[in-house]
Amino acid sequence: MDFTISPRVDTLRANIARFVESEILPVEADRAAYDAHGNIRLDRLEPLRAKARSEGLWCLQLRPETGGAGLDKVGMAVCYEEMNRSIFGPVVFNSAAPDDGNMMVLEQAATERQKERWLQPIMEGKVRSAFAMTEPHPGSGSDPSMMLTEARRTGDRYVVRGRKWFITGAADAQHFILIARTSDDPRRGLTAFLFDKDQPGWRIERRIPIMGPEEHGGHCEMVFDDLEIPAENVLLEEGDGLKLTQMRLGPARLTHCMRWLGLAKRSVEIARTYAAERFAFGERLSRRESIRLMLGDLAMQIEVGRLLVMKAAWELDRGNFARKEVSMAKVHVANLLHKAADTAIQINGARGYSADTPLEWIYRYARQARLVDGADEVHKMVLERNLDKEGRDFWQWDVAGD
Repeated sequence: MDFTISPRVDTLRANIARFVESEILPVEADRAAYDAHGNIRLDRLEPLRAKARSEGLWCLQLRPETGGAGLDKVGMAVCYEEMNRSIFGPVVFNSAAPDDGNMMVLEQAATERQKERWLQPIMEGKVRSAFAMTEPHPGSGSDPSMMLTEARRTGDRYVVRGRKWFITGAADAQHFILIARTSDDPRRGLTAFLFDKDQPGWRIERRIPIMGPEEHGGHCEMVFDDLEIPAENVLLEEGDGLKLTQMRLGPARLTHCMRWLGLAKRSVEIARTYAAERFAFGERLSRRESIRLMLGDLAMQIEVGRLLVMKAAWELDRGNFARKEVSMAKVHVANLLHKAADTAIQINGARGYSADTPLEWIYRYARQARLVDGADEVHKMVLERNLDKEGRDFWQWDVAGD
């Protein structure tokens, strides 16, 4: 692939960098701007969102006809990395999970009528959304074939019974995408549905306490007790739930990696600044060999992550599923984020462990990266399965013109 980016993408990147520096980082530094769950307070968020929209930095990942800028995945990689220099960045630009992945899959899979009803309000920032798939044991986690939540058709509607948990953003969401079982067919047994918060027949059982800071709406356990969904609110067709899930989760895993690279770079930035200022035993920390080795290794690992992300983004832009490439990026960048935050805390000492910098926030957040959208071990099994199938061709080069 060509590693140059277009002047348009670079202009967007520069404008995002300026916006983050001048508008978002001062809010991030103000502890009064945080809500009870470690995210930006909504009254501080909305003015930033309005300004980002006015400067043409809103929903860059969506098509122009939807209201976005039409960035491809390579362009998104460049811009998302810049957005997440701040822990508040992605949500300001309406590029944060789960809305980000939900908007992209609705843009791709929904009918025009469904887009108007379900996608446009999310794109406009009027409502938030959630993707309800994961279930408590013995239901589905990384293996969707274990799904227990059922949707039974009755006339022109489906009746849903079951339970979901760790549904990101559910407490604040108005629009939901729900995956439920409609038959026992191993390939076409799942169906994707759209439903609204105000429909009866479901409830949030609890907002699950977690180690790290939370997205708006937390991570919730949901109970469905005869939720009725009209057949017109099926996404794609009955039995296409697994297809819809694959359409959503592959790109969403990669956009996580794009954002995590920004947080890893921010961790290095904070560590380098402190090391350059701090003296110990008559010498700046930045001159000590041990510190230089730490920072040099992180710089290399971040670049490895960027290359993996770009390769996967390029493959997606070419119309491929990029399962191998996304899995490699997901494993590497998730572990890199944790290492970057941990190393930066070590260099900062007690200051890094305090809340005087975002490092402790990033560290707590980073631990989930190795679990969300497929644990490390699941992605490594995917890679081994491809290796077993392809043998030495696992590493083959594509030839131009083929």
